Amino acid sequence: MKSKDNRSMVVERYTLTDRIAHTVHAIAMIVLIITGLKIYTGWDFMSFHTARGLHMIMVPFLLAVNWILIPYNIFSEGHGFLGKISHFTDHYIFGPKDATRMGGIIGNFFRKGRYPAFSIYDEEKGHYETKLHPLMKILIVLEGTAIFFIAVSGIVLYKLDWSLFGLPIGSWILSAGSLIAPVFDMTSLQFLRALHLLLTYWFVFELVIHVGILELDPHVWKYYKAIFWSGKEDLSDTHYSEVIEKYSRFDAKECKPKKH
Repeated sequence: MKSKDNRSMVVERYTLTDRIAHTVHAIAMIVLIITGLKIYTGWDFMSFHTARGLHMIMVPFLLAVNWILIPYNIFSEGHGFLGKISHFTDHYIFGPKDATRMGGIIGNFFRKGRYPAFSIYDEEKGHYETKLHPLMKILIVLEGTAIFFIAVSGIVLYKLDWSLFGLPIGSWILSAGSLIAPVFDMTSLQFLRALHLLLTYWFVFELVIHVGILELDPHVWKYYKAIFWSGKEDLSDTHYSEVIEKYSRFDAKECKPKKH
């Protein structure tokens, strides 16, 4: 984008580690869904042992990305402790501004008003105020919760007496499951297996929402290029994006009528 004084406004939207995290996350999630459903349903496009092997290979990649790399990427942004907290809440927590944007999105669906920008870049501060569609901020919280529970339930499906550093993690999980399972007239293992499968279907549903609905729009394809390859965004394309120009604030102050 060229601003009023013809300066380029191609900016970095995603760092290299952001792109690595998203790419590995996407590959691991797709492989886990396919192999997990193969293991459960018995599809015959690959052997059980191959599916299980691929499944177990992808698990540490998914957990490392979500529990190490993504938190590192999030909290490496912003200056100082309060700046990092502010960055986290602005970019990943659904707030009042997101609720307003969500209202505008719903209104646009009923042909009332323009689809609001959800990618907002502050030129004066030199960084994004927000990058995500407001619905994605809700899905991120749900996804993080789902990843935790599918990992926990997956431990006992892998090995009932799994332990770490001598701690009987598998037994603890089975004991926790036994507190809830009787409500559904199940054993602890049956409940954890059902939970694991249900969360797999949740990830399929989320994939449809994330890719098939929110981003099945040619004007959003620029974000695919940014997150998988270039990391850059050209803000001259104003579909879903907005720039807060530092000069516009200065001009507004200059044009403000003086009191006599």
